[in-house]
Amino acid sequence: MAQPVRILGFVGSLRKRSFNKALMRTAQELMPDDATLEVFDLQGIPQFNQDEENSPPAIVRTLKSKIKAADAILIATPEYNYSIPGVLKNAIDWASRPHADNAFDAKPVAIMSASIGRLGGARAQYHLRQSFVYLNMYPINHPEVMLPFAQENIDQSGRLTNEDTRRLIRQLLEELVRWTRKLTGKA
Repeated sequence: MAQPVRILGFVGSLRKRSFNKALMRTAQELMPDDATLEVFDLQGIPQFNQDEENSPPAIVRTLKSKIKAADAILIATPEYNYSIPGVLKNAIDWASRPHADNAFDAKPVAIMSASIGRLGGARAQYHLRQSFVYLNMYPINHPEVMLPFAQENIDQSGRLTNEDTRRLIRQLLEELVRWTRKLTGKA
């Protein structure tokens, strides 16, 4: 039997009732049998300071070690001002620095986004993809999971009610596992 693919997930929102946290919880529900998903909370990561990149705070060291130990990454992010939230960019900066210790190097990655707008976080996803080029990450191209009008598709208990999006998340996870196995040779 193949070893399970270990996926590390994190959400680019700190809000308790975040729509993107709902997407990540849905991913936990729909995880394929041959994979695991650990979610890392970005709450508490200090602002990136290049003076400290060679001796980062404990929470940053923990994040980097979890990224390195994972076979793949799953990110759920809102879109703020046509881009990614500062908390997500900050975590990426910490985890990828110094350059010779880029925890993201050669990692397969998948993105999901939810937004109250009609594009569902598309611009944030495209900005992340630009960063992935420099970080030497390998993103999943299809399916794209972008949930528009999230307030109409996530109920008061934080459950994703949109069945099409649930189906796309399942497909995204299956593709991430397949892609990770292909890239890493993990059988």
